[in-house]
Amino acid sequence: MLEFDTVYNISITEEYSDKRIDKYLSETFPELSRTYIQKLIKDGCVLLNGKNIKPNCKLICNDIVSVTFPKPSVPDIIPENIPIEIVYDDDDIIVINKPKNMVVHPAPGHYTGTLVNSLIYHFGDNLSGINGVMRPGIVHRIDKDTTGLLIVCKNDFSHRNIAEQLSKHSINRKYHAIVCGVIKEDYGTVDKNIGRNPNDRKKMAVVNDKTGKRAVTHYKVLKRYKGYTYIECSLETGRTHQIRVHMSYIGHPILGDTIYGYSKQPFKTEGQVLHAKSIGIIHPSTGKYIEFDSEVPEYFKNILRILDNKQI
Repeated sequence: MLEFDTVYNISITEEYSDKRIDKYLSETFPELSRTYIQKLIKDGCVLLNGKNIKPNCKLICNDIVSVTFPKPSVPDIIPENIPIEIVYDDDDIIVINKPKNMVVHPAPGHYTGTLVNSLIYHFGDNLSGINGVMRPGIVHRIDKDTTGLLIVCKNDFSHRNIAEQLSKHSINRKYHAIVCGVIKEDYGTVDKNIGRNPNDRKKMAVVNDKTGKRAVTHYKVLKRYKGYTYIECSLETGRTHQIRVHMSYIGHPILGDTIYGYSKQPFKTEGQVLHAKSIGIIHPSTGKYIEFDSEVPEYFKNILRILDNKQI
């Protein structure tokens, strides 16, 4: 965790010579956006060998980079009338069907256009406050380009209850995805620890027992196509980018995933073809099991239609 008003002095090694300083720092501190890093540089919070520099300055071996993270002022999160699909709504929880290209909550350098901005507009103060003003109601999240079901909590009681179910891995979550390559077996399980990629801190990776957390993904084949497989994944755990990392690890990256898969993509997917299709929980107040399901989005269906014409 970053400490504010503390100077971080970093000695540059040979492998980072000739790299832009803004890119280097965004990789070194992956929790921060490159835009935020560039603002730090322009504000004089980043020094190279004791001098102010520009974001495009190139590094040299043995350079000393000094970074000071000023204590942030909490920004006002502006309510925005962004349409969202509400699948379910009661006094305790809301179930949202999140669209593609929507970030769940604000972060440094990215304070508008998020699901939270929309939630504040539609629900005002009627959201849990456990995760602070930046993440009201947010008890879990899915990636920006992953579509599908997400639970939002309206009060702290329901938030603690859902968070406990998440920590005990008792929530039933199923995702649908199209992966590259043809999976031969009908069913499979990937039980591999996930942690930060030691070579790229912005990415996750399968790592050893000491540096990662246990992650378990069960998958089954729904349909095979020429060069692709339509699958359903059930999460036993919920690590960051879990399905994307696990499927890439076994040689079947998710279609459209340029981070963990292939840089060239045959379809205009705008990110990974991954949909959080269903979610089942014990309701915080009633104690009864409830489950919600959603259709895969239209772009997903269109790809399946194209693949149907190329079926094995």
